[in-house]
Amino acid sequence: MAGDTARDGTAGTPPAGGPAGPAGAPREAAATGHGGGCACAGCPHGVKENRRRALAEFRRRRDELAAGDGVPAALAHSPGASRQWVSDELAQAARVLAERTRAEGDLWVGGLWRPTVVAVWGAVVVLLIGQALTAAFGAGWTVARTAGLLAALIAACLLSAAARTHRARGGVSAPIVGEDNRLSTSRTVAAAWVLLVCYAVLVLALESALASDADARRRLLAGLDLQRGAGLLTVLALTCAVAVVVRRTVALRVRAQRLQKVRADRPRAADLLTDDSGRGAFADVQYVLVSSVALVFAAVRLGRRPDQLPDLPWGLTLLVVVSALTYLAGKYAEGGRPVILSIVRSREVGDLDAPIRTGDDIEIRGSGFVPPGAEEPDRLARTTVRMGAVHVHVPLVPVPGGFANPTDTVLTVPVPVDVEPGRVEVQVITAAGVETNRYSIDVLD
Repeated sequence: MAGDTARDGTAGTPPAGGPAGPAGAPREAAATGHGGGCACAGCPHGVKENRRRALAEFRRRRDELAAGDGVPAALAHSPGASRQWVSDELAQAARVLAERTRAEGDLWVGGLWRPTVVAVWGAVVVLLIGQALTAAFGAGWTVARTAGLLAALIAACLLSAAARTHRARGGVSAPIVGEDNRLSTSRTVAAAWVLLVCYAVLVLALESALASDADARRRLLAGLDLQRGAGLLTVLALTCAVAVVVRRTVALRVRAQRLQKVRADRPRAADLLTDDSGRGAFADVQYVLVSSVALVFAAVRLGRRPDQLPDLPWGLTLLVVVSALTYLAGKYAEGGRPVILSIVRSREVGDLDAPIRTGDDIEIRGSGFVPPGAEEPDRLARTTVRMGAVHVHVPLVPVPGGFANPTDTVLTVPVPVDVEPGRVEVQVITAAGVETNRYSIDVLD
């Protein structure tokens, strides 16, 4: 397998001919910006190309072994030995693919700060165009429009500086990325409300600085009264509290092994609406939708009355409160420890019924053996079964397009000869490091 990988260039080695290659090759690569099929480890195109090649090689190898091709003839007579050899080959290829995927993810995150800065300044341009259009068809350019534009410029400069400082972690998106390298729904919603409130206060401050008389300044100060901003402040406090509580809750549940968390390769926008396995999550979707509607309403109110904090109606505030509590309850309810429900001896067609002996395959039935987000082959290969004092790695059994073993509800593993006959306790250790309950079986000699 290593030889195939090297021949395909997935290990990140230069093409044939060494670093210099044929005459003029380095100059051509520099002239083209390392594009096309470049596999250099030091350039973005090379990282992406290495990952693409490793993925293609892994899929080819998996489907080949699933069809029974490529297994050494010396192992073909032994189903157990051939299965273990196939599993080891796929695990090795999966590790190579995981390394390439992580390198591509790090490269993507490191280059994300530029698009975030462009998005921030694009929002400023949109605001400028909107201000100009409304001024042209309205009452003309006002102090409030000037204050709004200046506030946007100040905010954009601060966000750009923050993006530059944290460019290695995704720029502006760094604070809303969770410890599992996914975009956090609670942090994103809270950050959006914080930005809106800060922008509104900055607009009022600049309007007060640009005001021409004392009456105008007193009117602007009155716009900060609690009775006008109570709804907005309630939503801000609640969303920030939810973000803090969710982070604490997830951390405690992971440490107590009541929640399985697997680190993602890189954050994605879809993380805001899905769970760790990529399926749509009702709690997340409704929280994002309700908060987005409320944010749009507050932004419109700020545009209509820039001399005061956006006054959210209590009905809309209560809607956000209910949505936030639903999201929080969903976080408390999700997850759970993996569990073994039963263990039986695997029986092939035509095989006689018999007790479990060393060398037999056993079928472990339960749930939660594959944590959400751990469907990648390198993580499947980490699944381990403890039989007494012996640790058995669950073999990867390939089928076209995927794997038949391990699965979330069933694991098939051999009972090694090192297991002492008698009463043996079996325990599954998932890719997230979470242990199941102990289940006792009787092993005969």
